[in-house]
Amino acid sequence: MKKVLVIDDDVYVRDALSNILTQKGFLVDKAENGLEGIKLIKEKDYDVLLVDLVMPEMGGVDFLRELNRENVDVPSIVITAFASVDTAVEAMKLGALDYITKPFNIDELLVIIEKAIKVYELKKENINYRRQLQKIHGFENIVGNSPKIQEIFSLISKVADSDATILLTGESGTGKELIAKSIHYMSYRSKYPFVPINCGAIPKELLESEFFGYEKGAFTGAVATKKGRVELADKGTLFLDEIGELILPLQVKLLRFLQEKEFERVGGGKTLKVDVRIIAATNRDLEKDVLEGKFREDLFYRLNVIPIHIPPLRERKEDIPLLLNYFISKFCKKRKRPVLTISKEAMRCLENYYWPGNIRELENLCDRLSVLVSGNKIELYDLPEKFITNNKAMGGCVTKLDITASDFLLPENGFDLNKVIHDFERKAIVEALKKAGGVKSKAATLLGLNRTTLLEKMKKMHIPFDTGSSINN
Repeated sequence: MKKVLVIDDDVYVRDALSNILTQKGFLVDKAENGLEGIKLIKEKDYDVLLVDLVMPEMGGVDFLRELNRENVDVPSIVITAFASVDTAVEAMKLGALDYITKPFNIDELLVIIEKAIKVYELKKENINYRRQLQKIHGFENIVGNSPKIQEIFSLISKVADSDATILLTGESGTGKELIAKSIHYMSYRSKYPFVPINCGAIPKELLESEFFGYEKGAFTGAVATKKGRVELADKGTLFLDEIGELILPLQVKLLRFLQEKEFERVGGGKTLKVDVRIIAATNRDLEKDVLEGKFREDLFYRLNVIPIHIPPLRERKEDIPLLLNYFISKFCKKRKRPVLTISKEAMRCLENYYWPGNIRELENLCDRLSVLVSGNKIELYDLPEKFITNNKAMGGCVTKLDITASDFLLPENGFDLNKVIHDFERKAIVEALKKAGGVKSKAATLLGLNRTTLLEKMKKMHIPFDTGSSINN
């Protein structure tokens, strides 16, 4: 049942409205002035407020002002015996949904109340929908605690609800489209489309029709009129990915569209108008392209209103453990297996890696590991060879043995150094094979050797090839 609060200093009006609304199935509370109404609103939730404009202690206008100060968002219908246009306008500016004068028609009032409830419910649905979209596409999916990524979070929060054009720059795989979606779904345009277009993936001869659409008969094969991406994005966001790849003739047409928000379909003479927010992205140095004549200077400045640079993963290494845990959890849940942990040595390797493919490369690695790792922990030998090779070169992957003079006592009669070294090497290989379950490539990784070198040593030392496992590989 819907709840209504009637605020009026006239006891006859209060009681009459309460009786009528109760008979119509509403739950009704009453207050004799604005102060008493505010007190009730802090204690209970209401779907509609019926507020008299002229009351002692706190009248309707002051009551509406107090609602705004308290951030109370409940539809209000103002009732008054004084049909004043000025007071009506003031009440509407303060948030009143409608205005009715005494004496009023009950049927008319009921229609207004039902309308107010529907408007309020639709507003709540839109707010909930927007929150869900923000949860799906917002900061929850942008993982990172590094200072650089936190600066980006702060900037996104400031610009999301504006209409300013944004230029996202950064290497491939840094998550530019994810940032663009976050901006869109945190804006007031979130209930409208987010339409991406990859300027580098569409053949040059088709780009204009992809952007602006075409009319029936515009060219061979145009059997029907088709809307372009610009038109499909009306009231929403148009994401221009790889904008640096856009050919010069189309840059001119895009510039005109950005300036006028008008365009014509290919083969059409009618000028169409849309309302879109533009977010562009590139991995190129557009300022350099401008100097070299590859990109229009005026278009660059039109796009570069709010620049946001996404740093490469190697510049935010403190985020690698967070990102890895996020992706590993995601893929393990997808494959219905326990979430993998990772050893310190393996994590150190990943932190020392250069990551040319950035976050996309890390995500693909986690997808692979969730399939191939047989145990519950990612070990050093589970990583692809390129990670091991890279980290050997950087000296950050292989665990060093800490042997000092205090660990070693030379016997009085001395010993055979070659035999000691041979025995130690043999024991190390056997232990590595056991730890690797007999898998030669994994054992070689643990020892910092190539697989062929390990096999040669095993053969020379007469170590059985099935040591540690029955697997011979």
